[in-house]
Amino acid sequence: MKISVLGLGYVGSVSAACLAARGHEVTGVDISATKVDLIAQGKAPVIEERIGDLTARVVRDGSLRATTDLAEAITASEISLVCVGTPSAANGSLSTAHLQRVAQQIGEVLAQHDQRHTVVFRSTMLPGTCTGLLVPILEQSSGKTAGVDFGVAVNPEFLREGSSVRDFLEPSKTVIGEHDPASAQLVASMYEGLPGEVFRVPLAVAEMIKYADNSFHGLKIAFANELGAICQALDVDSHQVMEIFLADRKLNVSPAYLLPGFAFGGSCLPKDLRGLVYAAQRADVSVPLLSHVLPSNEEHLRRAFDLVTASGRRRIGLFGLSFKPGTDDLRESPLVELAERLLGKGYDLRIYDENVTLSRLVGANREYVDSRLPHLGDLLSPAVDEVLGHAEVCVVGCATPAVVRALDAAGDRIIVDLVRLPDAETRRAQDRYVGLGW
Repeated sequence: MKISVLGLGYVGSVSAACLAARGHEVTGVDISATKVDLIAQGKAPVIEERIGDLTARVVRDGSLRATTDLAEAITASEISLVCVGTPSAANGSLSTAHLQRVAQQIGEVLAQHDQRHTVVFRSTMLPGTCTGLLVPILEQSSGKTAGVDFGVAVNPEFLREGSSVRDFLEPSKTVIGEHDPASAQLVASMYEGLPGEVFRVPLAVAEMIKYADNSFHGLKIAFANELGAICQALDVDSHQVMEIFLADRKLNVSPAYLLPGFAFGGSCLPKDLRGLVYAAQRADVSVPLLSHVLPSNEEHLRRAFDLVTASGRRRIGLFGLSFKPGTDDLRESPLVELAERLLGKGYDLRIYDENVTLSRLVGANREYVDSRLPHLGDLLSPAVDEVLGHAEVCVVGCATPAVVRALDAAGDRIIVDLVRLPDAETRRAQDRYVGLGW
């Protein structure tokens, strides 16, 4: 393929060299004559493992060249990768100035260009930037229609400085934000043969995934560092602790707990987090991340409460009460807390949970619910249809088959979904449905 790469910083220069090494004919573009001259000499504009030798080889064999002439590069190629910077201001806001300028310039070239060209944004940008800002600029400056006269896609990069060549050639995943199928297919063919799963998704999903990745990476680093600080204060070998922690591939290093849902609860997580933060405070160790996990969890519970009360209706049916489906454990269940708050505000509440029977609750479990919901016996119903018949608002805290079947007959009742029902995608189109985090 004939590819132009616009912007020759870390992402652009690595992408250009790696694509050229894979047999494509690549033209790099940058406003910096210095960067262009370096590539002309077979030298990489950045210091990076393997990039020097790779650049020298692909320049020597003629598969990579560079220019300051954007129009010439676009006209000579079928696809352009936009790799310009999106720096942040002191307040965290994202600057799209470079993206807007390049989109304007591309559009002006496309206005004079008869052949279909595909514009692929690789720069990191917030969801909605491509559809709401860049596509309109391209269309206005070109006088053409995206998806018809020219293609558009979003293709975020996942390159780590220091190992970016390896990351490009051995990706764990390739993400293609699809404005139109033809553009997405063209991008997919550009990476054909590389390992890793290919995801063709809506533009906004592709824009968001880079933020999800990097936020989680930062979270992991902060978690490990705070745990290390506590371990040091308690005279524990943090690396030995983490070595054992990482050996768990079922829960710790896995997809477990990483789907948005309702707040967590139970007899372990809240108690252990409180205990660890308390131990850190006693040892005079500041742990801002860990100390804010429970407040973050509390905020998620508040969101659910606000969704219910926003309906303006007073009769509530709560489906699910235990902290985890398939159990009758009510200790520190967020659903118990939600029920308590609703009752405290005077809502008329009925509850269904097929696993919870008041007469069978014993020990600490019974003591907990007696202290939080002393009149649970009056609220709990053994029949899902009875709770549905009472409710004006259905709050879904479990998705057992009986609950799902009942909700199919919900009619004009409002559904507040805390667990993402199996047919949530279909329900989202309905005004009476609202999901907690989707």
